[in-house]
Amino acid sequence: MKYLSLMAALALSLISLPLATMVSAADISGYAFVQDDGSLRISGRIFRLFGIYIPPTAQSCRSFERPVICAPQAALALDFKIGADFVHCEPKSKNEDGSVVALCRAGGADLSVYLLERGWALALPDAPFEYIALEKIARHKGIGVWGLAVERVR
Repeated sequence: MKYLSLMAALALSLISLPLATMVSAADISGYAFVQDDGSLRISGRIFRLFGIYIPPTAQSCRSFERPVICAPQAALALDFKIGADFVHCEPKSKNEDGSVVALCRAGGADLSVYLLERGWALALPDAPFEYIALEKIARHKGIGVWGLAVERVR
């Protein structure tokens, strides 16, 4: 009888092992390369940050670094935040172009929140309430894209 319950427990653990692997296989962790549009390239796949839109801005340069790094301001901010940390992404959906919309974190921090707090991203209409509130705060403070001079058409 003891032998049968041991075999049943072993069989159950062998059946549940592939399920656990499938769940965690959907998440991805690795070194991220920030693209100019604010997306992340991890292990050859493109990830777009969940719940936000990163508007295009003029390029800026970090001239205090060697070599000098130039990119749109949101991409520079994201690259600065990530640094040498590994990025962990939890996919939410897949776009038609093959990119993955994901909740991504570096050093435990939500990267969408990081950009929203600094005014470098806009919350999408279906984003979590926290994202929408953070966008409004940045807009009120006039930081990031909310503080950039806009050329008016006459």
